[in-house]
Amino acid sequence: MVAIMQDDSRSEGSISSESEFSEYDHDYDPDRTDFTNSQIYHFSKMTTPVPRPGPAKLGPRSGLPEWLAEAKQCHYLPESAMKQLCEMVKECLMEESNIQPVATPVTICGDIHGQFYDLLELFRIAGGMPGETNVQAPTTVINSDALEPPTEITDPKLRKKIRSTSDSGVESASGEDDDDEPRGRPRTAGGSSRGGSSGRDSGINIGANQVSGTGNQNFIFLGDFVDRGYFSLETFTLLMCLKAMYPDKITLVRGNHESRQITQVYGFYEECQQKYGNASVWKSCCQVFDFLVLAAIVDGEVLCVHGGLSPEIRTVDQIRVVARAQEIPHEGAFCDLVWSDPEEVDTWAVSPRGAGWLFGDKVANEFNHVNGLKLIARAHQLVNEGYKYHFAQKSVVTVWSAPNYCYRCGNVASIMNVGEDLSPKFSIFSAVPEDQRAVPAGRRGAGDYFL
Repeated sequence: MVAIMQDDSRSEGSISSESEFSEYDHDYDPDRTDFTNSQIYHFSKMTTPVPRPGPAKLGPRSGLPEWLAEAKQCHYLPESAMKQLCEMVKECLMEESNIQPVATPVTICGDIHGQFYDLLELFRIAGGMPGETNVQAPTTVINSDALEPPTEITDPKLRKKIRSTSDSGVESASGEDDDDEPRGRPRTAGGSSRGGSSGRDSGINIGANQVSGTGNQNFIFLGDFVDRGYFSLETFTLLMCLKAMYPDKITLVRGNHESRQITQVYGFYEECQQKYGNASVWKSCCQVFDFLVLAAIVDGEVLCVHGGLSPEIRTVDQIRVVARAQEIPHEGAFCDLVWSDPEEVDTWAVSPRGAGWLFGDKVANEFNHVNGLKLIARAHQLVNEGYKYHFAQKSVVTVWSAPNYCYRCGNVASIMNVGEDLSPKFSIFSAVPEDQRAVPAGRRGAGDYFL
């Protein structure tokens, strides 16, 4: 464990528990109804066996297809195979530019944070991983234009979810007002859609086997694959296997947690030590982190980054020349791209995180205008409703893809689907139920590094 720097107020290491948990959205609105262009998916029990975590069992001639099959079962690879995989992915990433161009249709995903079983659900909602066919689709879909509950609901799970609309306020998951605790509560399915009549019984549109994608679309993951969740190693292994197998279908953007310093504090380093007995695999993964792209751009008009903008960057071309093959610096353009947040400020303000900046409406609008962008898509902050547009012109959107974050926040998650018309559509989903996921022995409940 390296010592955490304390002498630099803007260094990554100086981020306190309070500032690290500032990614919890303090602007949560329990009465929010603006779920235009979104669908809410309810979990339907899987017919296939629940993947059980453990070490992979590979033959002497196993390769990438076998590694991927094992990774889908939440199995971590032997040390030698893992190092080979890291080298393969590094070679793929070396050929990618700082801003990787991606064509539509594309599914954009926010933070995952080691929640492996929710990542499987994400792929199921999206229509499957690249190369998959006959993916079991969700059986219940609630469309955003029919979010108001009908007179009578027979589904007990929907009834329970809608009853929770009577709750008010935002509480910490522990029931205490503690800034160091994750905040949030479940988002409800009740409420009228934007522009609809609150007194009208619009009903719930339930459709069978509807999915938002085909399994053949592109995917962009906006970073923070690891830390805090139970299965950071297995999560990153699966994403690396998919990247190595389908390099043109999967784009991995670097987040602030893809760093040596942060992963030694929030769980990934400890997890690798426990599963391998040494830090060798962690070191190999950190070398992969160094080559992850800084951003992606969809059809030249939707910029995708983990955090946000930087006062040192006015054009996307300036991102292209940033030296990315390194540990995330404590300050500067690289740091800002993975740490900054949108906020209701005029232009720029100091971030309470201790790294990056808060950027306002004027900054986002000018950046989009100068660079011919329609939208900036980013992650980095928990949104209890799964996604959130920022500013009057909706120039920035936050996508969050880790439902029930830290296994206690009660939030829903989303993925953003962008078609050829570049109009975002969101699929909102909840966490996988406990009987459809595994928990490491002795780890029932949140881990120590969640606190």
